[in-house]
Amino acid sequence: MALASPILLWPIPHLVSCRRGESRVIYTVLDLAPEPTKIFSVWELTRSIRSYLESEIGEVWVEGEISNYRRQSSGHHYFTLKDDRSQLACVLFRGGASLLPANVALADGLQVQVHGDLTVYEARGQYQLVVQLVQPKGVGALQARFEALKRKLQAEGLFDAERKQELPPFPRTVGIVTSPTGAALQDMLNILKRRAPSLRVLVHPVRVQGNGASVEVVRAVEEFNRWAKAGDPGRAVDLIVVARGGGSIEDLWEFNEEIVARAIHASELPVVSAIGHEIDFTIADFVADLRAPTPSAAAELIAPDTGELLRQLAAAAQFLDRQLGERLGAAKERFADMNRGILERELRRRTREERQRLDGLEDALGRTVKSALQELRSRVDEKGCCLKMAGPARSLELRAQLLRSTGEKLEDLLCCARERFRARLRAAEGLLRVLGPEGTLARGYSITMNSRGEVVTSAGSVPAGERLVTRLSEGMVESVAA
Repeated sequence: MALASPILLWPIPHLVSCRRGESRVIYTVLDLAPEPTKIFSVWELTRSIRSYLESEIGEVWVEGEISNYRRQSSGHHYFTLKDDRSQLACVLFRGGASLLPANVALADGLQVQVHGDLTVYEARGQYQLVVQLVQPKGVGALQARFEALKRKLQAEGLFDAERKQELPPFPRTVGIVTSPTGAALQDMLNILKRRAPSLRVLVHPVRVQGNGASVEVVRAVEEFNRWAKAGDPGRAVDLIVVARGGGSIEDLWEFNEEIVARAIHASELPVVSAIGHEIDFTIADFVADLRAPTPSAAAELIAPDTGELLRQLAAAAQFLDRQLGERLGAAKERFADMNRGILERELRRRTREERQRLDGLEDALGRTVKSALQELRSRVDEKGCCLKMAGPARSLELRAQLLRSTGEKLEDLLCCARERFRARLRAAEGLLRVLGPEGTLARGYSITMNSRGEVVTSAGSVPAGERLVTRLSEGMVESVAA
């Protein structure tokens, strides 16, 4: 019976993360027995290469010059990214093209940095990059700083949804941190004046770009908090809006500084970030209690529409007036009937009843007004919840669940491989017990050795008179050769 082929435990050449601060090497069992040569079809080989590229390389940043650019009628963009040594086929599908920055117009000769998934176009057997993001060359360093700080602050919990504060549904005073000469401020003031004329606005003027602007923003947030804590009636606000118009990543960079993020996180007042356009994201957006896509949208979110509230209250008041008038008219008629022949006792009883009804109408009026206000508050809270669900926290939670699930599957595979190895060792041990010397002796065989301890295999090799030792299953027997 032949022994099973040998096996080795061989480490896969990378670490798989398990939990924060931990890692483990994943091992796989390699069977060293020769296998028959596998012949691939073209499709099978191409599919294997595509699977390897997508799993082992996946998302990458690549820098180079655009050439052979063309845009199809379908809205997809095709181009080649090249340098002085090689080239790479790229495709930007219509859905991703809508996210192109305003300062990027794809054309031959443009130096860019692109981000996407490396894959294989199976129909041609050609590897290509499915582009998801395009930015001009030179933005990469800032983007790297942005991602590094984002990961650091996220690990510290500054982006956690549970630490974000609710905005007051009906603020009385709003503090705005922005440039006093910017168009963003004028847009916000116009909307606030239209929606809530009674809302008081305090503007803390700061620079919104250039070296030192971040320090001014931090100082403004801290001063608003200090005034509110001191109860300063002239400068205390209910919430803070940090606002700026659109611009490039360099223009918005002061809002990506760590000191701004930590000042917003430390603020005891709710902070709304309204920086850039809808596609612009800064570190301040992730830390703020609410991120508005634009300064104008921030004004819409923080101020209730006073005109609409007044219209609803006026409609409710008219309805109550009609109801009250009808009830009073009916009461007057009943009172006139009582005057024409009802006894004085009945008159007093009916009068008490009508007074109680009037009290009930007064209570109903109060409940109706409270119900209308509560409904408006609920609608504002519902919109706030929708904005929270649309943030990046949910996407990150799903990615974390996927990583945990993958780690558990890899651990299960490791356990199965270990059990198979142990089973093969046990089989080898059993075979060794059957075919080894001890097993042979147990079946009635013996081993004879000469005085030098050598095994005797032939009677002719033993001289007469030599001392022999025969080993049995149990004990040994000494003899002399005849």
